[in-house]
Amino acid sequence: MQDKPSSNLPKPVSEVWRPELVRLPQLTRARLAFRVFSHGLLKLVAKLCLRVTTQGMENLPQDGPFLIVINHLGDADAPALVSALPFTPDALGKIELYDLPILGRLMDWYGIIWLHRGRPDKRALRSALDGLAQGRVIIIAPEGRYSLTGGLEEGTSGAAFLAYKSGVPLVPIVVTGTENANVYGHMKRWQRAPVHIRVGKMFRLAEQASARQEVLSRGTSQIMAALAELLPERYRGEYS
Repeated sequence: MQDKPSSNLPKPVSEVWRPELVRLPQLTRARLAFRVFSHGLLKLVAKLCLRVTTQGMENLPQDGPFLIVINHLGDADAPALVSALPFTPDALGKIELYDLPILGRLMDWYGIIWLHRGRPDKRALRSALDGLAQGRVIIIAPEGRYSLTGGLEEGTSGAAFLAYKSGVPLVPIVVTGTENANVYGHMKRWQRAPVHIRVGKMFRLAEQASARQEVLSRGTSQIMAALAELLPERYRGEYS
């Protein structure tokens, strides 16, 4: 019997360094049109491969700026989540995806804010802050990778930094059922995997009069607790 993967493994660090690709995408007419097309395509993919149910959609604000924080279980998180949203958000994505055949180029056309994981990526953070200053909605997964255990892993500080620096509120959204084994297992049997999306209430990070690192640590804990509260017990992982 294989051992269960440990969430204590070090967080991934991007081996490539391509800062020239990191930018806040301009919302040109061509990009906006492509985002509408992508939204429709993801809805189709989700309908064909998943059975998505939603809860708490009334908690989504009508307008930005705000930061969406999500848990990360597998490849189907993005199509499930984006297909359920009534708008096309911006999102931070790992730079490694840029080099994927076809998909990487499509993501770049959509306008992903590329991020070098585990490394000081001031360009990515500045791009996200500029987007929030423009009133945009940005998605970030604080865990920094899809979960190795199926439950919440320890959060990283990027989301807390963006929230404190920009002053924008956060909206927690969780997905369940998007584990790769579940989704691809159903697809092999020509079945749609049941996936559930739950949107929590908007909140702001508590004001802190502490050292910067302690502030970010407490803010990250507040974010991860908000996600854990929305999840069934077996998905809460480090935050049970």
